[in-house]
Amino acid sequence: MRRMTAFATAAAASLALLLTGCGDTTSSADPAGGASTDALSGEVAVSAAASLQGAFDKAISEFESAHPEVKITANYDGSSTLATQINGGAKVDVFASADEANMAKVTDPGLASDPAIFAKNTLVVVTPSGNPGDVKTLQDLANPDLKVVLCAPEVPCGAASQTLLKNADVTVRPASLEQNVTAVLTKVQNDEADAGLVYKTDAATSDQVTSFTPEGADAVVNSYPIVVLKDAPNKAAAQAFVDFVTGSDGQAILASFGFDKP
Repeated sequence: MRRMTAFATAAAASLALLLTGCGDTTSSADPAGGASTDALSGEVAVSAAASLQGAFDKAISEFESAHPEVKITANYDGSSTLATQINGGAKVDVFASADEANMAKVTDPGLASDPAIFAKNTLVVVTPSGNPGDVKTLQDLANPDLKVVLCAPEVPCGAASQTLLKNADVTVRPASLEQNVTAVLTKVQNDEADAGLVYKTDAATSDQVTSFTPEGADAVVNSYPIVVLKDAPNKAAAQAFVDFVTGSDGQAILASFGFDKP
């Protein structure tokens, strides 16, 4: 009888241990046996500087492939326009600016905090293919016979252009001031202007323009910050996208589009 009791006790202990182990395995997964309960999902609204469009379109595509339950909608425009929209109450999860001054318009009122610099960019002079205006230096942009287009001063590419021209003591009377860098590039490649100042990454997207880096451009570098808005409707997915952009995969995409490391 004593042997039977000892055997029964040992068997019960073994069964309890087995059941405990099974319980631990089950607790680490979704009770339904499907995806983890913290899987990302929902919509994410991203407002990004116009110069980021190519790189961000690719980043968004790769991010959505990795997180199929997330849908990202991107709004590309001049950073100053985007900052105004956010301050006006636009429902935005992520803001990526082409400069720190326009990011400050969002962080200073407390709509976001602690943005991360994720890329840098510099200016080039662009001309239509063949360079019909024979523009070879930054100083040539002062020629009153040339039609030159620039970004508006409140736009990051415009502020950088003004600094570049001022540093070189070059006075330009622009034919137009555009609200984003894409508009400047479009006018030049459509032969509506003899020259313009855009980011090197924008010039690289068009085979209808030629470009050169003017002297002094290395002293006027735009830093690009990105941040999750405090009232972001989908903070978890928004932060995951920011982490992707600032991480190795996102940085590789940005580098492939000509952006410099932060």
